[in-house]
Amino acid sequence: MSDIYYDPYDREIDADPHPVWRRMRDEAPLYRNDRYDFWALSRFQDVLDASADVETYSSARGTVLEMMGKDLPLRPMIFMDPPEHDRLRALVSRAFTPRRIAGLEASIRGIVRGYLDAQVGGAGFDFVAEFGAKVPMMVISSMLGVPEEDREQIRQWTDETLHREPGEVDPIPRIAPIMAEVAGYFLRYVNERRERPQDDMMTDLLQAEFEDETGRKRRLSDVELIAFILLISGAGNETVARLLGFAGATLAHFPREREKLVERPELIPNAIEELLRYEAPSPVQGRTVMRDVEWHGVGVAAGSVILLLTGSAGRDERQYRDPDRFDVEREFGRHVSFGYGTHFCLGASLARLEARVALEEVLARFPRWEIDWSGAERVTTSTVRGYAKLPIRF
Repeated sequence: MSDIYYDPYDREIDADPHPVWRRMRDEAPLYRNDRYDFWALSRFQDVLDASADVETYSSARGTVLEMMGKDLPLRPMIFMDPPEHDRLRALVSRAFTPRRIAGLEASIRGIVRGYLDAQVGGAGFDFVAEFGAKVPMMVISSMLGVPEEDREQIRQWTDETLHREPGEVDPIPRIAPIMAEVAGYFLRYVNERRERPQDDMMTDLLQAEFEDETGRKRRLSDVELIAFILLISGAGNETVARLLGFAGATLAHFPREREKLVERPELIPNAIEELLRYEAPSPVQGRTVMRDVEWHGVGVAAGSVILLLTGSAGRDERQYRDPDRFDVEREFGRHVSFGYGTHFCLGASLARLEARVALEEVLARFPRWEIDWSGAERVTTSTVRGYAKLPIRF
């Protein structure tokens, strides 16, 4: 019997899960955790195949372990399956067209430069708290139409809803009042835009029409609209902040790779894909098994919870040569850090744009830095990994 233990709530494991993920891939590619009643897949191909099979591996009961099967007042699109998911995704994807995203580059660069220019001449700064967490919050809030003076509050609410206390496996009682407060905040602005439309994503979502399951054309209800806004706001803030934090930490760990990017900025887009492979900001995706299946000779019953470990898949030596080495020139076909198939991250192009602009501007000003690890702090959730604080010094 294997002595492997993987627990997405264990902070010590979460700080560096790669050793246990490696053992899972080799010794228990279908892993069983009896304490929290879940199975887990850790190899690249297994995660890819399960992600593509949305009929067997359902998101409708939730994708975050501690929320799966719970009755949520607001059900986001990522907690849906086709065809309901596809109808709503098609609607919101209008706000993330390639042309619209490309048109944001100048404003994103202005936001990034504003934060970085303030640090020039100093001894260092907090790469996440003073930069990495602020940039995506400003970008997505601006797209939605959130007033600038409220954006920090939105980010704090997002952090609070994702945060997990030690031993907390049912966060609903704690976060429900926070979600109600955020919903009330956005509903006020939605009502204002009904009276006075503006050039922002909130207005676009409010006015968009789609065909529902009955074939009737309609607009989003207030509940659907708020669920959308909360999803876009939360996902747009949290995962990009974690990606930028990993960029700060990983480039300090691999100074020669950082030098390559300083000398050859054209490598930055590929470096971002390598960062996503190397340290996935959202490494755990929950699914519910809809029919009896078998993995590696072991049966998994319908109704079971299974975790797709996208973070582990990115380090699978069956897919990537020397996977624990960070290489900004690595040539590889794909990764699954944005998901795969139906639930591929809707904001992937925006995240890539923000990360590219951020690294271009950081490396132009600060080609070298070290981490003050005594002041570093990690976020504590079951589904997102990364840094809440990452002090750097020059």
